[in-house]
Amino acid sequence: MGLWSLVYEGFEPGEEGLREALCTLGNGYFAARGSAPEAEADTIHYPGTYLAGGYNRLKTEIAGRTIENEDLVNLPNWLPLTFRIDNGKWFKLQNVEILSYRQELDLKRGLLLRTIRFLDEQGRRTNLAERRLVHMGEPHLAALELTIAPEDWSGNIIVRSALDGRVINAGVERYKRLSSKHLEPMETGPIDADAIYLKVQTNQSEIRIAQAARTCVLQDHQTLPVKRTTIQEPGYIGQEFALEVKPGKEVSIEKVVSLFTSRDPGISECGLEAGKAVTWAGHFDSLLEAHARAWEHLWRRFAMEFRRGPSDGENRMGMILNLYIFHLLQTTSVNTMTMGLDVGVPSRGWHGEAYRGHIFWDELFIFPLINLRLPEITKALLMYRYRRLDEARAAARESGFKGAMYPWQSGSNGREESQKLHLNPKSGRWIPDNSRLQRHVNVAIAYNIWQYYQATGDREFISFYGAEMFLEIARFWGSIAAYSHERKRYEILGVIGPDEYHDGYPDAENPGLNNNAYTNIMAAWVLTRAPEIVHLLPEDRRKELHELLDLRQEEMDRWQEISRTMFVPFHGDGIISQFEGYDQLEEFDWEGYRKRYNDIQRLDRILEAEDDTPNRYKASKQADVLMLFYLFSSEELVRLFEQLGYPFEYETIPKNIDYYLHRTSHGSTLSRVVHSWVLARSDRPRSWKLFAEALESDVADIQGGTTPEGIHLGAMAGVADLVQRGYTGIETRGDVLRLNPCLPEELDRLRMEIRYRGHSLDIEITGKTCTVSALRCTEKPIRIGCKDTVIELPEGDTREFTL
Repeated sequence: MGLWSLVYEGFEPGEEGLREALCTLGNGYFAARGSAPEAEADTIHYPGTYLAGGYNRLKTEIAGRTIENEDLVNLPNWLPLTFRIDNGKWFKLQNVEILSYRQELDLKRGLLLRTIRFLDEQGRRTNLAERRLVHMGEPHLAALELTIAPEDWSGNIIVRSALDGRVINAGVERYKRLSSKHLEPMETGPIDADAIYLKVQTNQSEIRIAQAARTCVLQDHQTLPVKRTTIQEPGYIGQEFALEVKPGKEVSIEKVVSLFTSRDPGISECGLEAGKAVTWAGHFDSLLEAHARAWEHLWRRFAMEFRRGPSDGENRMGMILNLYIFHLLQTTSVNTMTMGLDVGVPSRGWHGEAYRGHIFWDELFIFPLINLRLPEITKALLMYRYRRLDEARAAARESGFKGAMYPWQSGSNGREESQKLHLNPKSGRWIPDNSRLQRHVNVAIAYNIWQYYQATGDREFISFYGAEMFLEIARFWGSIAAYSHERKRYEILGVIGPDEYHDGYPDAENPGLNNNAYTNIMAAWVLTRAPEIVHLLPEDRRKELHELLDLRQEEMDRWQEISRTMFVPFHGDGIISQFEGYDQLEEFDWEGYRKRYNDIQRLDRILEAEDDTPNRYKASKQADVLMLFYLFSSEELVRLFEQLGYPFEYETIPKNIDYYLHRTSHGSTLSRVVHSWVLARSDRPRSWKLFAEALESDVADIQGGTTPEGIHLGAMAGVADLVQRGYTGIETRGDVLRLNPCLPEELDRLRMEIRYRGHSLDIEITGKTCTVSALRCTEKPIRIGCKDTVIELPEGDTREFTL
C-alpha cells in the first residue's frame, strides 16, 4: 500500500459494502459507488449512482401516521457490463473459483482498477482487467473498460452492456420500511449502432435524468465491428453482441457514458445533450489523459507532505489522508463552482443514501480545509445557503422568531428535512426525533461566512450575500434570547446542543434543553461580530441593507446588550455546564456498559432498547462544550468570556477537556477529531492517539457498518484539517495569517501549499523552524504572524521563524 493507492487483495463478500463506498468515484456533479459492473443490488453489492442535489420526496404510512421524507435518489445504474462464455452463466464472482483478485483505487489519477483471474465451471482459466473513471474535467462523462484475456481456451463470449433505471433506494437497512421507488421510466432507444439512451423522471421533484452509453470493442487498438441485439423494457435498455476470443489475445470492451438532467444549465433537453456528449466523447485512454490532468491540478493545491518520526506507518497515514482529501474533492468539487451547481455539502458525501444525502452542520469541519486551498468552492457552497434564506426566514416566522432559522437537515429547497420519527435498529422501535431543535446550525453558517472572509478578504461576497445571511442569523439570536429578570441575563430555552444524546430533561413532557452553553456562547459571538460585518460594507450597500432588512439602531443596540449579558451555566470548579441542570444528572456506569456491550459508541440506541434514556446521565455522544475550544483560540475565548463577565483562567481549558472527555462515548465520527484537536497542545500523546483513531474512522469503519451507507465527510475533512491547521496553529484573524506550530512527536516535518487572500504560500514546518515563502502574485503584501512576531510578506519573499 503506497501513499496514492488504496488496495484490496482478495474478494471478501462481507467487506464489499465498505469497499464500494470507499472506492466511489465522483466529480462533484455525480458519483458512482465502486460496485462491480456485473453486480446487481443484493446482500453483498449495492450499485449506486447519485446526482449532487438530486432529491425526491415520498410519503409512507408508518407507526400510525403519514410521514414524508426527502431522499437523495439512486439514479439509473450505468455500470452493467458483463459476459458469458458460450452458453454458460453470466459472469459473477459467486459462479467461479477466484484464483486471484486485486482492487486498487488510484488516488492520484482518480481511477478504479480491478484484476481477476478465475476458473469457471468448465475448468477454463481467464484473466479480467477493469478500469473505471468518473471524469473530473468533463463532469457529464464516465467510462468503463473491461479487458478479457483467455489463458487456455478459445471460443465465443456474449457481452451485455446496459443502462438500468429499474433501481430503487435500498442502501440503508433501517430505511427499508419506507417508500423507495423514486424513478418513473420515460424513454429508451438506440442513438446509433454503438449507442443507447435511457430517460427517467423522479416522481415528485420531476427531475428528468438522461443517460447515454456507447459500447465498442477494441483489439490491438483497433475497433472491431460487432452485430448487436437491443433489449428494451420500461426503464431498461441493453445491447448484446458476440465475440470470438483466443488465448494470448486480449479483447477490450469499452463503455463511455454521459449523464445529463433537466436541471443542467446551458442545455436544450437532457436526452439530446446526453446523446450528443457520448457521440463526441473520445475513447477511454484519451478521456483518462484529460481526467488525470484535472486531478494533477487539484493535487497540486491540496497535497500535504510529511515525514514521520521513528514509528512506522508513514505510508498508511499518508494514504488515508490522501484518500479522505480525495473524497472531499469528489464531493465539493471544482465543478460545483464552474458549473454553478446549486448544492450544499452532504454529511455523508454523494456516496450513499445514509442521512438521505442531507446537509447538516458538517460544513463547519469541511470549509476550513477548502478555505485555505480553493476558497472559490466555499463561496459556491455558501451560495446554497443564500438561495435558501427566504425559506429560513419563513421557518423563523412560523416558530415565532425573527430573522432566519436554518434547518438542522436541509435538502432541495431548504425546508426542515429532519425526521419526526426514527428507527432504533437495536430495539426495532420508531421513536420521536427531536434533532430539529439543534438551532446551532445557524451558528455554523455564520461562523463559516466569517471564516471565509477572513481567509479571502472577499468583500464583494460579504456585501451582496454574506452580510445579509449573517445579519438575519444575528436577528434570529436576538429574537430567541429571552431576558431573565431573576438572573439579569439573557437565556436561550428549548434547544439541543451538538451532543445530541440529550434532547430533553428526564421525565419532561416537552423536548429541549435550557441554556446549552455552546449555543449561548456562540450566539453571543454572532451578535458581537454583526456590527463588524456591517462595518465591512461600503456606505451605499450598508444603507441598502439597512433599508432592505429594516435594520434599526435600537435592534443592533439590543444585540450588543445580549452579547455582553448572555447566561452561561457553570458547576463545580470552573466546569462549564453543557446545559442548565447538567450537574443534576446521574453519573453513568461507563465501565459496566463497556463490559456488557464492548462497543458503546451508540449509547443512545443501547439505552433506548433497555427502556432507558441518555437524558438521565452525564453522558455525551460527541463534543459539545469542547466545540468552543475547537473553534476558537484561547486568546479569543478569553476576550469572549471577559465580555460576558465570566472568569476564564488558563486552567479552564484543560479542566473542561478532562471532565468531558471522560463522559463522551464518541458516537459520532466527528468526536475524536474535536477531542484530538483540543488536546493537541496540552497532551500531545493523548491527542495523537485520538487522531490515529479518527484517521481509521472510515477506512476501517470503526462504527461497525455505517461507512458502507456513505462516508463521513466531516470527519474525513476534519482529520486532514487537524494536520493542516491543528498542528500548524494556523488562524486567519484580524487581517493576519497566524501560525503557532506544535507538531506531535510522531511528525518530524510538514510541508504544504495554501492560499491566503490571493497569495499562494509554501509552508514548511520542522521541530525547530517554520518557513513561509510567498509565490509570485499581483496582490498587495500580506501580514504573517508566528508566535509573537508579525511581519509583512511581499510576493516572492521567504521568511524563516525559529520555534
